[in-house]
Amino acid sequence: MKNDNDPRRILQAAAMAFAVAMLLLLGVVMPAEFGRDPLGVGRLTGIDALSRPPNPFQAQAGFHGQDYREFHLGPFESVEYKYLMDAGAPLLFGWSADGELYYDMHAEPAGLGPDYARSFEQGDGNRRMGSYHAPFAGIHGWFWENRGDGTVLLRLHSAGFYHTATVFRDGGSFERVTEPVEPTER
Repeated sequence: MKNDNDPRRILQAAAMAFAVAMLLLLGVVMPAEFGRDPLGVGRLTGIDALSRPPNPFQAQAGFHGQDYREFHLGPFESVEYKYLMDAGAPLLFGWSADGELYYDMHAEPAGLGPDYARSFEQGDGNRRMGSYHAPFAGIHGWFWENRGDGTVLLRLHSAGFYHTATVFRDGGSFERVTEPVEPTER
């Protein structure tokens, strides 16, 4: 019967554990975390891609558009305003109101309709600013509702890569063509 406390067996197990740890360090950790791939395992498995930062540059096919709209919302009136955007298109926005509004920032995938709408942010407030990247092609925008007893003025500013804007209000809708902002010659 062999003794499990035999110093040679303990040294062999420790050496084996050290060898496995070094293989993992050189073959997985270094390529994934530091971009160093001494064994070539990171390149073969694709794990070295984890060490490369994503490219922050995203080219667009056309010029960006700019939009400004004002809406007066009486008590319990609402408006929905959406932009037609391609997947991945960015939008910078800021909206403010002189009173509190309920808002819902959401989007509908192209061709699927409102049953497939996805909501990204809802709440009550009088302003929001930020950026948005369309997760899919379709219409993207806000629903605002005045749940108070006075009239509220809502102002929306945006710039981004969208094609058109649509206003949904009073049971109907109409499309607005947004003009592209083209660079000026110097």
